[in-house]
Amino acid sequence: MSTPSAVTDDLSLARFWAPRYWPTWAVLLAMHVTARLPFRWALAFGRGFGRVLRRAKRREDRTAARNLEICFPELTAAERAALLDRHFEAVGMSFAEMAMGWFWPIERLLEHVEISGAEHVERALAAGKGVLMVGGHFTTLEVGVAVIESFVPNCATMYRPQRNAMMDVMIRRGRSRFARTQIPRDNVRALLRSLRDNWAVMYMPDQTYLGKQSQLLPFFGEPALTNTATSRLAAVSGAAVLPYFFRRLPDDSGYRVEIGEPLADFPSADPAADTLRLVATLEAAIRKAPEQYLWLYKKFKGRPPPLPDAYQPR
Repeated sequence: MSTPSAVTDDLSLARFWAPRYWPTWAVLLAMHVTARLPFRWALAFGRGFGRVLRRAKRREDRTAARNLEICFPELTAAERAALLDRHFEAVGMSFAEMAMGWFWPIERLLEHVEISGAEHVERALAAGKGVLMVGGHFTTLEVGVAVIESFVPNCATMYRPQRNAMMDVMIRRGRSRFARTQIPRDNVRALLRSLRDNWAVMYMPDQTYLGKQSQLLPFFGEPALTNTATSRLAAVSGAAVLPYFFRRLPDDSGYRVEIGEPLADFPSADPAADTLRLVATLEAAIRKAPEQYLWLYKKFKGRPPPLPDAYQPR
């Protein structure tokens, strides 16, 4: 089977010795050290790191607080404040989970991850038209996707190129253990090529999208510019679309990956209606562990008038 080429440049870190990359080397060293810790020690370290990180991320703190206020109006101010505390702890733990996802042997990782629904991916691939595994940006991302290698022989992922060139290579090196192809998020041709070759593609369209294939659709009841491309990609490729979500268990004992059956009657003739179905599955997954969704980015940005700027100081 051919391997679709999307990113083929050198993944070696040997060229990043300039002083501007020394802080990134320190991050990489810290990740290696964290990966050697016992599981619960690593999470405890990450939880403390998140509390410290919050003090340096005042802008993101305000953004996350506003997102929670919009999306969970039924909570009291005290409940949202407690949720925000847990969210930054989850962000800190994502550092430890990234180390696990990149550096742990898959056998060790699977000791802590319960996978439900892998048979849906295998059955969909048997149809020969590829699979879009549609998920969202949760803090447990690197653990949740690292286990794909245990049940999918050919997987591709979409990724956002990083400004820090060394960090960009680190991310792609870490994910190369399970993703034989990593596709820049704007390379639609490479994505369709992967589906045509009957690959499974990890696809997360939940972050704010300001391009042509976006519509103003409700997210937790509040209008947000939303990517509707999943419907069109499924229509062009004929690929099955499966929900793919993951979360840390409440007692920090491990993780659960939940893969749903292929969405029936998807796509339809209405991309907006299709996208609302996907948003509903995302919201249901978020409600299971709301502190683990990535609330630090401005989900409601870029909305046209007369809608107000959701992040304008009041």
